[in-house]
Amino acid sequence: MRWAKVLLCGLLSWVGCVAAGEVGVSDTSILIGMTAPLSGPNGAYGLDMKTVIQAYFRQVNEGGGVHGRALALRVLDDGYETERAVANTKALIANDKVFALLAFYGSSPTTAAMNEVFGVAKVPLVGTISGADALRQSPRDNPNNRYMFNVRASYANETEAIVNHLVSLGVKDIGVLYQNDGFGKSGLDGVVAALKKHQQAPSVVATVERNSVDVAQAVQQIAKSNPQAVIMVTLYKPTAAFVRGMKKANQIPQFMTLSPVGTDLLIQELGDEARGIGISQVMPSPWNDTTPMVRDYQKLLGKQGAPSYYGLEAYAMARVLVDGMRKAGKDLSREKLVAALESMQNHDLGGYRVSYSANERLGSRFVDLTVIGAGGRVMR
Repeated sequence: MRWAKVLLCGLLSWVGCVAAGEVGVSDTSILIGMTAPLSGPNGAYGLDMKTVIQAYFRQVNEGGGVHGRALALRVLDDGYETERAVANTKALIANDKVFALLAFYGSSPTTAAMNEVFGVAKVPLVGTISGADALRQSPRDNPNNRYMFNVRASYANETEAIVNHLVSLGVKDIGVLYQNDGFGKSGLDGVVAALKKHQQAPSVVATVERNSVDVAQAVQQIAKSNPQAVIMVTLYKPTAAFVRGMKKANQIPQFMTLSPVGTDLLIQELGDEARGIGISQVMPSPWNDTTPMVRDYQKLLGKQGAPSYYGLEAYAMARVLVDGMRKAGKDLSREKLVAALESMQNHDLGGYRVSYSANERLGSRFVDLTVIGAGGRVMR
């Protein structure tokens, strides 16, 4: 009799969980989790993303939510540190009991979180500031990738566009400065692969540690080689420090860098010294309101903030998640969200398209090359 009561209690508990619906979903709300740097040298990136996503969620809620449910966002600060990002992801899933994840930051943090936490827990993540190949494998090769939905192009896409541009200008002596982590190494691999297609290789390679601006050794090493161009796979503070260091060493190669640098932040950091730096972008220009998605983003911002590439990317990520949840239907579950996202092939966000399938998680291949002009103006 005692075991029968235990079995009955367990059965009732299970039925109660089923009746309550998916984790993080109630009759009136959906809880979404996010971990990103909100403090430290890269805190400006995460704060920009958080502000935009919260504004978009408010807009969605004012319009009736997603199938009548209001969106809520739980954000944790990881300082762009892998261990903290993994711990935050565990906390969001186990303690906060979020339904899904959104807008992570960084290659090493996201890859570790995917393989150790959210991929294993089968909780989907939409969007991360990373172009690493490890996050773009087919679910057939890594089952954890089934729950990773990228919204941006890869670093291989970005570096190939940069290398092809430099080679087309007759540049043959190309150096590389890379951040010593998943982001930097993935970018370096992309440069090496792109140069190999032109029967070339980097003339010099130097590195800087993550969350560091100690670039003195890198400046010395690269300046000694006197390259025609340097591709910097770094974030805005070490990028700025390196550019200044090279100019003090009387070295003025063509500086190129990738989208994670944060164009507006680099301009703020360098001022007039930013002029001439080339940057690959994975989003349309956030100032060009002829693109419908950009126009919607600018309208969302209103007078509360300046447009930025990071802000626009966060907006695109949030749009993909909301579109996926709407497509999944009122009886929302994580597996239905995954299936809905996988059915979004050539999905138009308004002049910017993403595409997924059961075995593809690339999201987009869009890359645009820009250069910083006089007065900090970003030109194509």
